[in-house]
Parts: sequence; structure tokens; C-alpha cells
Amino acid sequence: MKQNFFAVDLGATSGRTILGTFIEGGLNLEEINRFPNHLIEVGGHFYWDIYALYRHVIEGLKLVAHRGESIASIGIDTWGVDFVCVGKDGNLLRQPYAYRDPHTVGAPDALFSRISRSKVYEKTGIQIMNFNSLFQLDTLRRNNDSALEAADKILFMPDALSYMLTGKMVTEYTIASTAQLVNAQTRSLEPELLKVVGLTEKNFGRFVFPGEKVGVLTEEVQKITGLGAVPVIAVIGHDTGAAVAAVPALDRNFAYLSSGTWSLMGVETDAPVINTETETLNFTNEGGVEGTIRLLKNICGMWLLERCRLNWGDTSYPELISEADACEPFRSLINPDDDCFVNPANMEKSIAAYCHATGQPVPEQRGQVVRCIFESLALRYRQVLENLRSLSPRPIETLHVIGGGSRNDLLNQFTANAIGIPVVAGPSEATAIGNVMIQAMAAGEATDMAGMRRLIQRSVPLKTYHPQDTDAWDTAYIHFKNCIR
Repeated sequence: MKQNFFAVDLGATSGRTILGTFIEGGLNLEEINRFPNHLIEVGGHFYWDIYALYRHVIEGLKLVAHRGESIASIGIDTWGVDFVCVGKDGNLLRQPYAYRDPHTVGAPDALFSRISRSKVYEKTGIQIMNFNSLFQLDTLRRNNDSALEAADKILFMPDALSYMLTGKMVTEYTIASTAQLVNAQTRSLEPELLKVVGLTEKNFGRFVFPGEKVGVLTEEVQKITGLGAVPVIAVIGHDTGAAVAAVPALDRNFAYLSSGTWSLMGVETDAPVINTETETLNFTNEGGVEGTIRLLKNICGMWLLERCRLNWGDTSYPELISEADACEPFRSLINPDDDCFVNPANMEKSIAAYCHATGQPVPEQRGQVVRCIFESLALRYRQVLENLRSLSPRPIETLHVIGGGSRNDLLNQFTANAIGIPVVAGPSEATAIGNVMIQAMAAGEATDMAGMRRLIQRSVPLKTYHPQDTDAWDTAYIHFKNCIR
């Protein structure tokens, strides 16, 4: 009898539920429902609406139950670092802050007055970013936040949703590793860092690794959905980790680029890479499946274009890409990771201001803005890949682009041109596939990562882009480095 695996995949701008089923020769994915994930701005803060996300998950489960389909298990992955405070009575204390909330501006320096930056990085191997959970928690503590003061437990986003479904509290390793609270060597919560923010291990749920069972649907959820006591599995709770698990590589001589709202570029290693160079370059060591470490760098990705599109109406991506393709190359370049692009009120104006400040032509047409974004991202990828080559224990012969950005032909070709090695694009649904695969491993339908990747390579359409116009891109790269401020 076929087994259906229900994957909940939540990103920072949208979410969806997907039913994954193994068929002869591969894996079939069916989207059950898709929904927006809006930031809520109120009282000077940005929040996530976790109750809306829960409602959408319940709707997806009801749709499957209404069709008479059985579900072998459920797995949830989300973006990293954000969390929910839970009171002693088991209730959520308020909507969770979003990582783009400005309250953590300057937060790292405040923490490093009590524990050194180098010690934090040495223990965790996580890049210093002001929105890491460590800094969020310290900011809440310093601000005497009422939810944190009353909190009995801290649950990261996928674990909070699993709790709402099962009534069981866990802390899944891969999502916790994004928090800068996990010791990279011991693969467990680091007591010294917890103490710095006034917490202990008792403030977190049972520590689990990918593939472990969280619990089963509560009687309440069973009644609402019409399902039985379906198990919820702690998959790779961090969406990037789930996506990397689905890289269709046949050897390990590759780098990956998880391309979506964020671009995350890295390599897989068997142990953390924590040294002066990785600290200086601000590379991160996040937890992966089967004991692997994802040595990677966060790069601002399609967030730039998504924010521009807010002012462009319902223009489709293909139309924007066509406009960009027709524009003059290398007219204007930006550093995608400049602080001015974190969460501006008007992204297009921020890009224009950056170009003006760096003595470049200001984009005047929509296509010029899009081309500026794509070319700048491709050149930033080259810069990060150069650093990865010096850090990776293996040669990098191919770049695998996974996630929604793998469908962007123009950006993928620009990336191949910039980095000078083949780019293999796909699968676009890498996160959901990784989620399903971990559930399948837990159910005994798959055995290991290598076998999973071979199956994905056989069953998912892939497209390879070879470098073109490399001399022009080499020249543009010199210009790009001169534009970075």
C-alpha cells in the first residue's frame, strides 16, 4: 500500500502543504494548499501570525482527509531563528517576533560586552547576525519583555507548530543550530550561552534529531481534521537544511545555493569548520542530516525583488525577467548584503540611493532594477564561492541551485557566467522533498542520504547552465568589488 507523507513547508513570505508519495521510479509531490505568510506590523514591532499558519496547516490536513487519503506522517520545516514563548500553563504567550524586527539592531555589541564575540563563535560556529535567536533573547531580556519573563519554554517555529498539533514540546537540532545556542562540537545546547541570556536547558523541549517522532495528533486535532492519530516527525526543521538534503548530487564535490527569499550558499562537511578565517568571513556551521554540517553564508536573495514588486502591481516574474534580459549589462551594481536593503520602506528607492552614493547610473526603468539585482546577486555568489573554495575540504566542481530560484533561467545563466563552473538547477521543490525524504527514512521507505539523492537525481527534471561571456563577467567582478561599500 502506498504511503503518503504530509510536508508543511513555511517560508518567510509564503507557505504550503504538500503530499509526497513514492511511485515507481521516483517521488510524486502534490500541492494541497498554498497561503501567504504576512508580517504583522503593530506598536513598532513586526510579528508572525502563528495562529494563521496553524489554521492553514489544519486546512491542508482537512483537504487530504476529505479525499479519503491516509497520511503516514507529518513533518514541518520553517525559516530559522524565530521562536515562541510558552507559559507554564502551556499557552502561547504572544505572537512571535519576526527576525526582521528592528529591536535587535546593535544587539550583538550589547551581548559581547558580557561574553566575547570570539568565544560565541568558537562555541557555535554560527555567523554573527543581529537577528540570531541568541541576540533576540538577549534583547528581550534587556527590555524586560513580559512574554520572556513569563516563559516556561522557548519553542522554535517548526517545534511550536508541532506542539500545537501534538501537545508535545521538542527542540529539533537543525532549527536550534540556527539560534547560535547550540555547541557545534557537542551538537547540544550550550549551557554557558544559555546562562548569558538567563535560560537553562529546562527552558527548551526534549532535544531531538531529524527523523525522531514528536508525538501524534491530539484528539482535538483528530476531531477537527477527521484524521486519526497520525505521527508528527521532527524532520529537518530548518528549511535550508531540508533543501540541502534534497540536492541531487552523485558525489560530494559540489556547492549548493538554496535560492529563495534568502540565498544560502555553502558546502557539506563532516565536522564544523571553525577557525580565524571562517570567523573573519562570518561563515556559519549549521546542523544537517546524518551528522553533516552545512558550512554556508547567508546572502540576501530574492527579497530584493520581492520588495520591489510590492510597488509594481501584479507583474509576473517572466515579464520582469524578459525586461531585465533586454537591458544593458552591468550598468549598475549593488552589494545585496548592504544593511540598507534589510527592510527598507521602499526597496527600489534604496537601490537608487545606493547607486547614486557609489557614483553609478541610477536605474530608471523596471527592467534595469531587475537586471541590477540579478547581476549583483550572481557576482556576490562568485565572491562567496571563492571564499568557500579555500574553506571546503573537497574541490567544488559544480554548483547546485535548489529552491524556487532554480526556475529563474536568467539568474542561473548569470550565476554560471560569474562563477565559471556549471550550474545544475533543480529541484525547485527541494525543501518539500527533503522534508518528505526524512519522513520516508523514519518510516523505513528510504535508507540513507546517498540513496535519497540518487532517487531525486533520477526522478526530478534538472537543467545545466554552462559559463558564457566569462571575460565580460571577470571585468564586471572587478567593478562589483569596487562598488561594495
